[in-house]
Amino acid sequence: MPKCSLLTLATRHLTVPMIFTSRLALQDFQDRDLSAIFSFMSDQQAMQFTHKAQSPEALLRRLRSFESQRSSNGFAPWVVRDRRDFKVIGWGGLCTDPDEPGWGIEVIYAFSPDKWRRGYASELVQTASQYAFHTCHIGELHAFAMPANTGSLRVLEKCGFQNIGYVQSLEREHLVLKMPMASTANQEHKLMRISLEDPR
Repeated sequence: MPKCSLLTLATRHLTVPMIFTSRLALQDFQDRDLSAIFSFMSDQQAMQFTHKAQSPEALLRRLRSFESQRSSNGFAPWVVRDRRDFKVIGWGGLCTDPDEPGWGIEVIYAFSPDKWRRGYASELVQTASQYAFHTCHIGELHAFAMPANTGSLRVLEKCGFQNIGYVQSLEREHLVLKMPMASTANQEHKLMRISLEDPR
C-alpha cells in the first residue's frame, strides 16, 4: 500500500488540500483544471472503454456534477497530479455514478495515455480504497470494466477487487472490494497521517 499524507500546499496557486502518495498528488477538482483533463478525456485511445468527453463545456458540467458529491457524500474523484511537477496526469477516485447511482460507491479513473503502464492507476486505486475504508468508513467498493479492458481488470484485481460477474445491462465486469477485517484495517490505518509539509 502506498503511504499517503494530507496537507494544504500553498505553492503555484495550489491552495486546495492535497493527498500525497509516493508519486501522486490528489486534489479536489477546480475549473482551472478543465483544459488539462479535457486533453485526455476527449482522446479516443484514452477513453475507448468509457465515456469520452464531446466538448469542454460538456466535460465541465460532468466534472462539476461529480465534484458536487464531495460536500454531500464526503468524497469525489480527484484531479491526479505528478507530485514531482504537479502537472495533471489523470482524474479519478471515489464516486457514485450520477447516471447509475444504484450500483453503490465506485472507484473510477482515467489517465493520459503517456502515463499508462507506470503503476499510477494502481497507486490511485489503493489510495482511494484506504480513503474509503479509513476516512469515510465505507464498507464496500465497486468497480466496472469492459471485458476487453484487460489493463483495468488487472489493476483492480491487483488491488484486491474480486470479479463477481458480468453485468449485461452495463456490458461490464462487476468487481467488489470489501473493507478488511478490523485487525487489518487498524494496521493499514497507520498509513494515513496528517502532515504540515510535503513529505518528499
